[in-house]
Amino acid sequence: MQRRELFSSLASSFKKDEKQEIILRPPYFNDESIFLTNCIECDGICSTVCEENIIIIQDDKTPKLDFSINGCTYCDECANACPNEVLTIENKKNINVRIQINTKECLAWNDTMCFSCKDPCFDDAIDFFGMFKPIVNDNCTSCGFCIKVCPTQAIKVI
Repeated sequence: MQRRELFSSLASSFKKDEKQEIILRPPYFNDESIFLTNCIECDGICSTVCEENIIIIQDDKTPKLDFSINGCTYCDECANACPNEVLTIENKKNINVRIQINTKECLAWNDTMCFSCKDPCFDDAIDFFGMFKPIVNDNCTSCGFCIKVCPTQAIKVI
């Protein structure tokens, strides 16, 4: 290894990891690659029938969920409207991400009483440790309703 390569490799270890954007898909698909082939032939019908208006059509004509707007009710409307069978009721599942509370950013974890995330949770998926510190439990369906209401954006999708 030459000196230049050594210093380059050492310097790259100090660089911050660039976070890749997580593309959340509606919870009714079987194979992610089918979005890139079948969605390009569609006019984004799934986004027009979404009762929560969280389906955004990207530049590549594929749908993604935007939890900064609201959460997913798993209402099946996007799957029922999909003309190209990218989204189907038979493939319904929980959204394939984990919801996590960043304790450094969370008001409740930093000695300020806050229950904002618990109120919109339909699944009773947020427990309070020591009465005031929220923790996401195994009931979480990754619907995202808790994300928009967090006053400090401490709830993340991972």
